[in-house]
Amino acid sequence: MRPIAFALMLASVVSPAFAQGSNYRIQPGDSLTVTVLEDDTLNRQVLVLPDGRISVPLAGTITAAGQSVDSVEKVIADRLAPNFAVRPSVFVSVVAVDEAAGEFPVYVLGQVATPGEVQVKPGTTLLQAIALSGGLDRFAASKRIQLRRTDPATHQERLFLFNYNAVENGGAVQSMITLREGDVIVVPERHLFE
Repeated sequence: MRPIAFALMLASVVSPAFAQGSNYRIQPGDSLTVTVLEDDTLNRQVLVLPDGRISVPLAGTITAAGQSVDSVEKVIADRLAPNFAVRPSVFVSVVAVDEAAGEFPVYVLGQVATPGEVQVKPGTTLLQAIALSGGLDRFAASKRIQLRRTDPATHQERLFLFNYNAVENGGAVQSMITLREGDVIVVPERHLFE
């Protein structure tokens, strides 16, 4: 019961972000949340200036206006890549101004209390979706949770690993990943001595 209570508590304090579909184009005045999983000192909220640009440490000035969230993520990751041994995982979301947007489906599979389709609101995080599925069951490989996201334009799947144990021990950075329509969360079964 402790992991579920922790997930619900953390979910209640996480500020919502507006997870845009791939057809949304960023506009001047939008506020973006930038999350870099490998270095939480780079995480921040930035305002898209009237000239359409944002500034991200180590990535410099980037033109965001007119771009999709996916393309801005790619540009930031490309610019940060020389500073990391492995290409960084970057997530960008548009912070909600009007949270009246409708719900969309995500899918939670594997070792959770209630696997299947979950209708979530814009701004729902990966950790919140796990909580909505009833939390992890006792056979969950909590260090190897996967987020599978397919880019609608290229149909290429990206795989992100999520370590619930690290979040439970205070590393809440990954819990800020906002979900997008069609995301699939896979909670594999734990190995015998895992």
